[in-house]
Amino acid sequence: MFCTRCGAENAENARFCTACGASSDLEGAAGASGGDAGNPGQGYPGGAAYSAAPRKRLHRVMADKKLAGVCSGFAEYFDMDVTLVRLIWIAMVLIPPSIGVVVYLVAWIVLPRE
Repeated sequence: MFCTRCGAENAENARFCTACGASSDLEGAAGASGGDAGNPGQGYPGGAAYSAAPRKRLHRVMADKKLAGVCSGFAEYFDMDVTLVRLIWIAMVLIPPSIGVVVYLVAWIVLPRE
């Protein structure tokens, strides 16, 4: 099966694309319990299905960066405008004790690139 978003080839029973993380349309075909007849509910108590949305990951966005992509990554993670995140970060730097500088440097070192 090919991903409709990026065109990458995936396994037939894949729920998400291995290249871009886009959800496949298998949820509707699997039924209301989230599983097939041989595995209802995917092993969760009471047959409850889990959310089909892929987990968000905090990372640095290199495409929309000014310095290191930290603000762009936080904006993407929290679904905010990148300009608003940059203004908040500037306020954190200017207001004593300037914790924004330390947090930015740590995020620059720790967060992976996209």
